[in-house]
Amino acid sequence: MAVERETSGESPHDLLASGLKALGFTPTTAQSESLLALTEQLANWSGRMNLTAHRSPEAIVRHLILGAAALTAQIPPVASLVDIGSGAGFPGLPFAALRPETAVTLVEPRRKRHHFQRAAVRAMGLRNVETRLGRAEELEITHHAAVVSQALARPEQALRWMLPWVGVGGLVLLPTAEDATKAPTATGITFENGSLRYEVPCGGPARRLWIGRRT
Repeated sequence: MAVERETSGESPHDLLASGLKALGFTPTTAQSESLLALTEQLANWSGRMNLTAHRSPEAIVRHLILGAAALTAQIPPVASLVDIGSGAGFPGLPFAALRPETAVTLVEPRRKRHHFQRAAVRAMGLRNVETRLGRAEELEITHHAAVVSQALARPEQALRWMLPWVGVGGLVLLPTAEDATKAPTATGITFENGSLRYEVPCGGPARRLWIGRRT
């Protein structure tokens, strides 16, 4: 896996502040510190295990934190959200920091990434996150108001794993590349309003979010 390095010289704190402002967020000091704590944890842990290609704090903020924040800005208020295959905790951990009123569950089958998530939750001071170790199709299922997954490669397969975790009428959220303009299909989900195109701030890529409902 290639390691990306950032050389703009902008500090993670300033980059985070400008990116969140561009997205319309006005974070509290505690929220900003929580996201910077996640950045520090990920940078430290990535020296010991292969969590992400983005190793420097600036790269982590630019690509991962702001990418998750840009996605969060597109999602309507929900009481609970489950992140399937959450890896190092994206988008679930930044979502939880920016939406403290939402109960967030992270589902991750890889033990080392699960351990990182637990350490990150403690470092971030989050009280609205539950981490669960196991495969989405094998764990005991709990229903949520929304389900998201951005780490699973095949949309149709991802939707089959996501669907049981959301209650009837709940939101099914599938981020994809900008050029994925054909709606994914899965029994039990309707994408009535198509997709939203959004951009990651501070020079990040354009993305697309498909928002469906469980019927």
